[in-house]
Amino acid sequence: MDAEEVLARLESISDRTRLEGMSRYGIKVNDALGVSMPEMRALAKSLGKDHILAMELWRSGVHEARIMASLLADPHILIEEQMEEMVRGLDSWDVCDQCCSNLFSRTPMAMRKALEWSGREDEFQKRAGFATMAALAVHGKKLGDEDLLLLLEAVVEESDDDRDYVRKAVNWALRQIGKRNLHLNGMAIGAAERILVKGDRASRWIASDALRELRGEAVQERLKSRQGR
Repeated sequence: MDAEEVLARLESISDRTRLEGMSRYGIKVNDALGVSMPEMRALAKSLGKDHILAMELWRSGVHEARIMASLLADPHILIEEQMEEMVRGLDSWDVCDQCCSNLFSRTPMAMRKALEWSGREDEFQKRAGFATMAALAVHGKKLGDEDLLLLLEAVVEESDDDRDYVRKAVNWALRQIGKRNLHLNGMAIGAAERILVKGDRASRWIASDALRELRGEAVQERLKSRQGR
């Protein structure tokens, strides 16, 4: 399929009655069709990786086409200029998170770009930094604890950003890092305690929410069980 054919296929499986619900969740629907994630994943699976097609779909500006781009792009072919083109075009949290989970976190540049983006002013670029960190904590199997500790420092540094899409991503990164293993759990709890004493509203929310989960019985038992294997 070429880009026009993929767009036509997306249109054929769209349901615009979904747009109202998407909007209620804060998803930007101006250029959306109303295609579900399972439908997009199934279509992407049938197409396979196609980096050129992915970039063409991204440049269409269509909401679902951009999510498809994150599924079809090859993280080992993606160059930094394309990565920057994509992150600078983000304007909806769901596209941001799909790009970070499906694509950005799987590139060789993931650590460097996550740290770089986390210090940016733009709300969605900054969210991308922390969403990539959250994904790295799950998917980055080759990363050592020392790598994740670098990310924790960025979490502490930027915890006072009270913009909704940023603080939720900072919290997400903190929790995911703290659920990777017992050592990082302790370090993440320590980071959350440092965040808490900063005293501003965003930091208090980020830290309190993370501490509830990271100190919780379910997380502690799972990590201890995993360590004992």
